[in-house]
Amino acid sequence: MHGRFCTADEWSSVADRPMWNGNRTSEVAEEMARESLTPTEGRTKRLKQDVVCVDLFCGAGGLTHGLMAAGLRVVAGADFDEVCRHPYEANNDGVAFYPCDVAKLQAEEVEHWFGDAAIRVLAGCAPCQPFSTYSNRYDTIGTERWRLLNHFGRLVEQVEPDVVTMENVPTVTRHAVFDVFVATLEGQGYEVWYDVIDCAKYGLPQRRRRTVLLASRYGPIELRAPRESKARTVEDVLKGLPVLRHGSSDHKDSLHTSARLSPLNQKRIKASKPGGSWRDWPKHLVADCHRRNTGRKYPSVYGRMRWDEPAPTLTTQFYGFGSGRFGHPSQARGLSLREGAILQGFPQDYSFVPDGEPIQFKVLGRLIGNAVPVDLGRVIGESIIEHVRKYVGEPPPPANQRRRGRNVRESTGCSVHA
Repeated sequence: MHGRFCTADEWSSVADRPMWNGNRTSEVAEEMARESLTPTEGRTKRLKQDVVCVDLFCGAGGLTHGLMAAGLRVVAGADFDEVCRHPYEANNDGVAFYPCDVAKLQAEEVEHWFGDAAIRVLAGCAPCQPFSTYSNRYDTIGTERWRLLNHFGRLVEQVEPDVVTMENVPTVTRHAVFDVFVATLEGQGYEVWYDVIDCAKYGLPQRRRRTVLLASRYGPIELRAPRESKARTVEDVLKGLPVLRHGSSDHKDSLHTSARLSPLNQKRIKASKPGGSWRDWPKHLVADCHRRNTGRKYPSVYGRMRWDEPAPTLTTQFYGFGSGRFGHPSQARGLSLREGAILQGFPQDYSFVPDGEPIQFKVLGRLIGNAVPVDLGRVIGESIIEHVRKYVGEPPPPANQRRRGRNVRESTGCSVHA
């Protein structure tokens, strides 16, 4: 279905579809009969099926996997990187992967993916590297990656989804391209909320601060409040995995593979303490660059994680002992690729490469480290479901009846109220 709105009859069918109609049993009633659902449970199930998402910049599928866990129906994922196809399709049943450049993606194609969905959600977690603190040391403004957020905004304008969501690094909000994106949503009449959140407060066993944005044509929307009583730890999710030596693999799980350490780094990790750094080493093990004043600014490199705390923020090089505090808490090695994936919220059996294919650290580290954490995706999905459940039945006002929004900074986040 093309265009912006469902018909009045279609909106009525979403919110008030009858359980029975004379002698004819409805789809919802049949589902309830098969699954012994109450009328309320049946309507909630049907509501979730009517909320359909397209995931742009889908990567290995972290966001999609989380959204599906929350009950959203994801129908398509798009990413320029063909290597994402296997993890995306192998772990997200029924979702098609489209290898395409979002900068060249046309609205008609996205409309086709949505089909006749009653409630359409467009997700677009553009690559974060142009907005990261590291990249800001260099001139990345002129790169095409920097403009991908503008292309996402273009597709929002043209496709006109009901709900929009994105995730990125905390520093994205400092850039003019983000302001333009928010203004684009505002100009289209969306209610917009965004804030920087700590994923550890939402069940991820990792300290990972991310900007999350939600926008809706129905009314105010925001990420739900944390429900977890305490943060999950490295021990909660990694304890019990098979023991590995550096440079070895688990024979039952090829992704549970650790990078080989040099003889010098073997001595260094054995001298490292959980939660410590290279400052704990004997002087003869300290690298020359760390002995200089400039090197003292990086105490977390060559460090071990602690069992009793969430992991530090994973990067695309989390498998390298010298790339951060990515040493295993008790074994003399860096994190395995599987351990990194688990700390990003992926299930332990999530497949990243077809059986028998070689393990490439750089490629898989990029897929895992760049992923939207599955736990965050689930929370975003739950927030969208709660929002739609609140507002469904009242179609958004026509574009010509909407007022231009205004930015309002609230204590819980940034909102743009229409």
